[in-house]
Amino acid sequence: MTAPQSLRSCPRGARSGLERPGARPVATVQRRTVLAAAAAVLAGCGFELRRAPELRFRSIQLIGFKARSPLADELRMNIDSSKTTLVVESAAQAQVVFEALTDVRERSVVASTAAGQVRELTLRARLNFRLRTPAGKELIPATEILLSRDMSYSESVALAKEQEEAQLFRAMQSDIVAQVMRRLAAVQSL
Repeated sequence: MTAPQSLRSCPRGARSGLERPGARPVATVQRRTVLAAAAAVLAGCGFELRRAPELRFRSIQLIGFKARSPLADELRMNIDSSKTTLVVESAAQAQVVFEALTDVRERSVVASTAAGQVRELTLRARLNFRLRTPAGKELIPATEILLSRDMSYSESVALAKEQEEAQLFRAMQSDIVAQVMRRLAAVQSL
């Protein structure tokens, strides 16, 4: 008995799934092999996911932030995820005090049309802070972290641009928190 014409003209790999019921397609097996090899190479070179840095103090108090500040919440979450440090509410329990001098989000018009319609915006996230002991010894002097992003704008897609703006502010906030965490990890002694 000969195979039907449609099976004889198929490439061998495409036919194999029809000949053996329940067999996996060759592409799936090859993809899994490549993924396993990539994972082995990454593990072998010392690659690991980024972790929160180890801070040299056991407790920290965050002050100076506005109520329900998303930056303060993300910073608190990052500090609490470190294995060595906890965020506390009172200065009596804190080994160091992180004081936010300013935490501001700004939006300014960069370009507009002759009719006065906004075409481009600049978004800025600014954090001024310092780190000190409860006794007042300064560990990190007043420092400013300023990030800015340019964004095109069109009133015809205002809702989408609003969401894009919120996403850019969240990304800048995460970047600021990462920079603060690296600076806190660089503190050598109390």
